Amino acid sequence: MLSMTGYGRAEAMIEGRKWIIEIKSLNHRYIEIITRLPNALSPLEVDIKKRVGERIFRGRIEVSVQADAEAGGDSSVQYSLNLPLLRNYHALLLKIKEELGLEDRVELRTLVRFKEIFVPSETRFDPAAAWGELRKTLDEALDALIRMRQAEGEILKKDFLARLDTLQRYLESAKARAPKTVLEYKQRLQDRIRELTEGLEMDPVRLSQEVALLAEKSDITEEIVRFESHVSQMEKLFKGSDAIGRKLDFLLQEMGREVNTIGSKSNDIAIAQDVIELKSELAKLREQAQNVE
Repeated sequence: MLSMTGYGRAEAMIEGRKWIIEIKSLNHRYIEIITRLPNALSPLEVDIKKRVGERIFRGRIEVSVQADAEAGGDSSVQYSLNLPLLRNYHALLLKIKEELGLEDRVELRTLVRFKEIFVPSETRFDPAAAWGELRKTLDEALDALIRMRQAEGEILKKDFLARLDTLQRYLESAKARAPKTVLEYKQRLQDRIRELTEGLEMDPVRLSQEVALLAEKSDITEEIVRFESHVSQMEKLFKGSDAIGRKLDFLLQEMGREVNTIGSKSNDIAIAQDVIELKSELAKLREQAQNVE
């Protein structure tokens, strides 16, 4: 069982540069992979996304790849000046000055703040040739990410199992209470008839028919059996190694339907209280399921 949140980092020296790969994952209903790459690695964006998608199946995945300038990472990078863009910025600043009647001068220190005018020339770097080493580094970052997701997933798993035990207790309580509600209804009906008829007894056949009708309408056996089946399926999911998030979502949705039906069928206060507790625990489980891959 894997959580959807995690972080992984790896670095390597490739073609004279120190490259750093960082991967963050957050909750998401499906899989979304976002890359932040330098221009030199743009041709590898599809390959990077494909590699990540082969190992991560759910969540919002943010992949950042950059060269470490402080470790000689930019020693082979030469910069050129984007003169058309520089002239455009200069003209716009002069126009602003004219339109607003400003006396300030357009100085060099103002222009150099526009970092876009400095363009890195990375012609010496061959992304295709570097892909083999970059892929290894990417895998190392993915390994670190998955380890963190596994560690958090184990914590989530323990919480899930504990809450499933709580659900079972409340369900057993409702299950044990259900037969008693019919007997109590029969007794209340007899007492009410005696009260209204000054002690006369109701026809036993008619009384049995009324009680049987109530028993049929309030029978929650099917809902309890299906709920227990869903719990059993969920426990089996936790024993596997596949991504289970979407299956958990489905099972929790079905369990919620069964609980709603139990609540609508029964007029018993004790069972109603069990239903409230069941709904509360299911809400917590649904919230936790949003963190599961």
